[in-house]
Amino acid sequence: MTLTLRFEDGTVRAVSSGEGDDAASTLGELDDEHDYLHGDDRSGGYRTPAYRYSDLKDALDERGVDYVDQVLDTERLDLSTRYQLREYQQEALDAWRDAGDRGVVELPTGAGKTVLAIAAMAALGVPTLVVVPTVDLLDQWRRELEAEFDVPIGQFGGGEQRREPITVSTYDSAYLKAHDVGGSFGFVVFDEVHHLGGEGYREIARLLAAPARLGLTATFERPDGAHEQIVDLVGPRVYALDADDLAGEHLADYEIRRIEVDLTAAEREAYDEAQGTFVDYLKRSGISMNRGSDYQELVKRSGRDPQARAALLAKQRARRIVREADRKVAELGTLLDRHREDRVIVFTASTDLVYRLSERYLLPAITNETGAPERREILDRFRSGEYSRVVTANVLDEGVDVPDANVAVLLAGSGSEREFTQRLGRILRPNADGSQALLYEVVSEETAEERVAERRR
Repeated sequence: MTLTLRFEDGTVRAVSSGEGDDAASTLGELDDEHDYLHGDDRSGGYRTPAYRYSDLKDALDERGVDYVDQVLDTERLDLSTRYQLREYQQEALDAWRDAGDRGVVELPTGAGKTVLAIAAMAALGVPTLVVVPTVDLLDQWRRELEAEFDVPIGQFGGGEQRREPITVSTYDSAYLKAHDVGGSFGFVVFDEVHHLGGEGYREIARLLAAPARLGLTATFERPDGAHEQIVDLVGPRVYALDADDLAGEHLADYEIRRIEVDLTAAEREAYDEAQGTFVDYLKRSGISMNRGSDYQELVKRSGRDPQARAALLAKQRARRIVREADRKVAELGTLLDRHREDRVIVFTASTDLVYRLSERYLLPAITNETGAPERREILDRFRSGEYSRVVTANVLDEGVDVPDANVAVLLAGSGSEREFTQRLGRILRPNADGSQALLYEVVSEETAEERVAERRR
């Protein structure tokens, strides 16, 4: 009697052959005890989602069951790295290894999460898939891995579909490929792992058999609670530091300054009217807006209730007024003049405002409408010092290798703690002169934006 484990279409199939039914009986008992193993009446044997591969092996080993493992079509890789890990990076790697080579490491932007992953790859020496959210990160990771390891680097996404022992993929491409290549990698790295909490992207982790899993992020917890799904698919948070832990030694010291500006008389009148329409509807409808689902409920109602739709549109008008207030635009001019010798990134919440600021202050602009070649050219010029400031809406929050800057101006944002942390991280790389980084929050006074800023901090 032989029990064999195989990878098939995003699952691990366990089948027994030969005389006797001990293996079949054992699998039947495991089926009764564990909800991840199920009988496969169509093809015989039992199946489990690929990500439960390690759980199934552990269960079989505990019972002393012999089996032939054909799940991973992998071979050892001779990998080494030139990087010398900082103390906290070594601590993070040790914590991850102590957790069974599974789990999430949370470190601020600029703290060297890529270096940590490369050290983990060198330590394990197995075929590895690195999953990233954007094509920009795809290119950055591939360049980094090609410079560090003397093995071919494959790529899924960005116009290529080529698998190698070490392969970098976008989340979108990994979603399409995982059921085919899930048995080809012993280790998977999820960069910006909080994206894995999205319903569709979770399937990537479920379809991969890789026992070793590392999630990297600056902001693990999600407001919707979906990080709990990541714990099941990748492992728990095993190590975490924030910007304050590393400021002054490994990251730049920083200061956050809030600047409050008044609305103009016309803006105030329009804001009060719009906000009043929104608040009045909330009082009548019983929606408190204390949870993320409350806003979704308002959106849902707006499809059938004209008053709900009017309230939703009013809220959007009020938000636009405070985000694009004339005195915010004027205040930016003051800050740009104050920081003529610094490298400045201006963050807004709308593409329209980006172009308005770009035209008024002659700032290079990057939006989701900016093509990859143009974006690369702007960032290269920023890196070389030809440009000393740039304005953007959301695009540079994550997934782009942003050149060093030491001043950030937040004219508007979503209120998300993750967004705030990512934008702060863009100015935390240490400067050669040891100077302090500055982040300005420009907030419209006596508006809902004040409360959002307080909550975000």
